[in-house]
Amino acid sequence: MTPPTLRIGAAAIAAVALGLPAAFTAPTGVSFADTAVPASQVDGRQDGGKLELGAPDLPETRTVTTLAPGLTRTSITRGAPDAALFWTAEVAIPSTSADPDAPASALSDAATAQAVALKLRDAGVQARVEHVQSPQLADAGGDLGYRVRAGAFESKDAGTATISQLKAAGYAASALYTGWDGDAGTAGTTRGPWKLEVLTLDPKIFRGELTSGFGPDLQDRETTSQLATAETALAGVNGGYFVLDPRAGAPGDPAGTAVVGGKLLSEPVADRPSLVIDGKKNESSIKRLTWSGRISSPGHGTPLALDGLNRVPGLIRNCGGTGDLPTNLPLHDATCTDPDETVAFSGEFGPSTPSGPGLEVILDQHGTVTAVNNARGAAVPAAGSTVQATGADVAKLKEVAILGKRLDVESDLSNEAGKAEKTGGATSVVNGGPMLVSGGVENITARRDGMVHADDNNSFYYGWVHKRNPRTIAGVDAQGRTLLVTADGRQTTSLGLSIKEAADVARSLGMVDAINLDGGGSTTMVVAGQVVNSPSDAAGQRPVGDALLVLPRRKN
Repeated sequence: MTPPTLRIGAAAIAAVALGLPAAFTAPTGVSFADTAVPASQVDGRQDGGKLELGAPDLPETRTVTTLAPGLTRTSITRGAPDAALFWTAEVAIPSTSADPDAPASALSDAATAQAVALKLRDAGVQARVEHVQSPQLADAGGDLGYRVRAGAFESKDAGTATISQLKAAGYAASALYTGWDGDAGTAGTTRGPWKLEVLTLDPKIFRGELTSGFGPDLQDRETTSQLATAETALAGVNGGYFVLDPRAGAPGDPAGTAVVGGKLLSEPVADRPSLVIDGKKNESSIKRLTWSGRISSPGHGTPLALDGLNRVPGLIRNCGGTGDLPTNLPLHDATCTDPDETVAFSGEFGPSTPSGPGLEVILDQHGTVTAVNNARGAAVPAAGSTVQATGADVAKLKEVAILGKRLDVESDLSNEAGKAEKTGGATSVVNGGPMLVSGGVENITARRDGMVHADDNNSFYYGWVHKRNPRTIAGVDAQGRTLLVTADGRQTTSLGLSIKEAADVARSLGMVDAINLDGGGSTTMVVAGQVVNSPSDAAGQRPVGDALLVLPRRKN
């Protein structure tokens, strides 16, 4: 197979050869013409093969730019607009549950779908029933159920009349593009198009630092470009999952593991995978981390288990804790509850801790109890911390929190082997999931990582895992390089990726370990302060919880 042609400015090639920055400007009177070179000759890259994405004969172009020695950006366009794709109206199928508040769903069993289609035909709408088969993953996939659709339109607006008909018949519906379907059997025939951006960092060459950042505090959101600009980053991508809805906690707060500057700021969701970064060596790895936390006062009371870090007590986004309802297992994009919790806060959370009934203990920089408040909501002392308790945990915290005495607040991360995960000042951890690739083999653990909701007729899985969406991927290749990938989606000009296709892309880019990061409207890549992909939200960039940043220098 002939490698795709890559186009990179000759000035940049010359600069890299001389050990100069790629932004090197030629002296007056000296000019360079753009030069097309094979992928294997640019910055030592060996991944010149095409992506395993769509039909195998699709055209693919790659443009590689060297941002700094050891750091490249690869822009990939694959496929072309496909006349066989069209817009259609998808019907929300009412629940057959006796519960009048049971929500409608995208999928149902065959009999229910046929009954809905028949009613719509009686109302003058030519509805059809389609069987949805999903690619088989490591622990999920296969037969998802049946959907009901109506019409075939050249544009989204052209479907307005049909959607109005559906509404008049008593059914909610939405317009969607069939190119966003991730149905089994279509992966090898879809013609595209797709647009992806890839950052590749070689730790043997790069002399800056790969890190993560969350902005002024955890509970506010910033755009990826704001986070990158604040740190004068060479490049960056959006990071892990975070709280978006105030009813689920503090917006911007990580919904999973977060370590910044070696400090654990947010606990894991069970053992979901995370990207672990050693910024001192610029080396990354994918690990399943767990944690434990405890509060104790020497000689006073019984040590108390810690439920969380820097989050609203009682609200556990993505679940995966202890004593959570309805489950202690990961449950993605869901908010579990627990009325009896103890949560510790550091200054990184924000100007004030969550307010409400319960107990809050204030600790100075030495861990000494300076106040015991019979309500929650306080400023965290400089270099100090606070501990909140709700429900039955209030009495337990009162027992160990003695005014003027030391209160020890400890939390530890452990790896899959059960050993302590050591973190230094340059350690960052960004949460994600599901696992995509492990040990060079596709290993998509959608069920284990909470992307299967048992009580919704596979509708969450259908929309989140099965369908094509914007995705952000992080992984490591066999040469130890870190790759950060964005794939645009929810657009006719870029279809997005199903989770299966995200794993296929990771493998074909050479990743031996890879995870999915936050995606959808969050998917953003910034280079030199400019957004280089096409975020899918109508408003543009979505403010996010944190970002992965490539800095031109090492932090002190």
